[in-house]
Amino acid sequence: MRAWQRPEIPQLPGQSGAPWLYDTATETLVEAKPSAAARLYVCGITPYDATHLGHAATYLAFDTLQRVWLDAGYRVHYAQNVTDVDDPLLERATATGVDWRELAASQVELFRADMEALGIIPPNDYVAVTEVIDEIAAAVAQLWDAGIAYAVPTGDSIVDTTKFGTIGSAGSDIYFDIAAAERLVPWTLGEESNLARPEMLALSAERGGDPERPGKRDPLDPLLWRAARAGEPSWPSSVGAGRPGWHIECSVIALKELGTDFTVQGGGSDLVFPHHDMSAGHAAALSGHPLAGVYSHTGMVAYQGEKMSKSLGNLVLVSRLRAAGVDPRAIRLALLAQHYRTDWEWTDAHLDAAAARLTEWTAAFGSGARPGPMDARAVIDALRAALVADLDTPGALAVLDVAAAEAVDNPASVALAVAALLGVAL
Repeated sequence: MRAWQRPEIPQLPGQSGAPWLYDTATETLVEAKPSAAARLYVCGITPYDATHLGHAATYLAFDTLQRVWLDAGYRVHYAQNVTDVDDPLLERATATGVDWRELAASQVELFRADMEALGIIPPNDYVAVTEVIDEIAAAVAQLWDAGIAYAVPTGDSIVDTTKFGTIGSAGSDIYFDIAAAERLVPWTLGEESNLARPEMLALSAERGGDPERPGKRDPLDPLLWRAARAGEPSWPSSVGAGRPGWHIECSVIALKELGTDFTVQGGGSDLVFPHHDMSAGHAAALSGHPLAGVYSHTGMVAYQGEKMSKSLGNLVLVSRLRAAGVDPRAIRLALLAQHYRTDWEWTDAHLDAAAARLTEWTAAFGSGARPGPMDARAVIDALRAALVADLDTPGALAVLDVAAAEAVDNPASVALAVAALLGVAL
């Protein structure tokens, strides 16, 4: 799948160090230092209601991570998926009377336009789930053959999957066997999320799981393959006609594009459980290795007192802000003013402050800016230090605010650093 145009990223004199990130699994700061190329996987959108500011904040955080890696001299290999077939997308398509493929395509195109406008570095591999159905089905078959998957009769499937122990011709869905995986592979449920089982059960029900479904060996066992139903998209495969479950898609795409033990797995904090816990389990069961070295997650963005979400409809969309004439650089600065790991609430005041900051920085560092007494090299060193320390973008902005107020001896060099490290051209 096509991504979007890559922004120009200037090269700076000197060099950053490898960034330190908060690792959800160990609950500590760890050095995200690649052995060779930095390999990054960030979970992509389910393409409807794109692109809200919660999306934008997440992809901007990992854009900042890439910029620090690049400034440290590392090559970056970045992969991202698009969940272009899933229950929420199908439900929205049905509710709006739009073909699900058309809805997905239009929303992906909108997402591309928003990402390009915001100056987000695109993935090297931008992969739709519908492009890797065969690979996902093969992975499900591998888990079945390893004794880490089992069938649950559906009663409403339109296919016969007798190979997998189906009762009669009703068909069966295929589930991941958590207990078997914990016995057979180097993975334990919760090793990333650090959650207790009651919390897992609650979040599973809230975030796309089906803990109440009869016939499952463990209420937390996640769906690997959904057998074909009437009126739903499905594909023929070695495990019977159907479509993938949610978590297995990211495991397969990440392993295919990045291999095992890649540098950072990223996404919003609402993906920690069950999505990233289960994706890591699937990947370990398929490969015998951990999925990633660091699990990094962004905070949630609220609006009008509630977490910004599609279900609540309290979305602030990047495309609407742009259509209203808002400078994408101001949107970017408004998001960078919040630390990527914090939960926070969007208000118009954030945008007003960002627009004012953009004006001040342009006057201080842009074309025609007058030199002043402050050492530009020291400013750039402090900017780099803030970003290496767990992507402290609020700290980085504070460094530049002081420099803008006092004036620097080489404004053009600071403008170049702002473009390279923060993605804001002055």
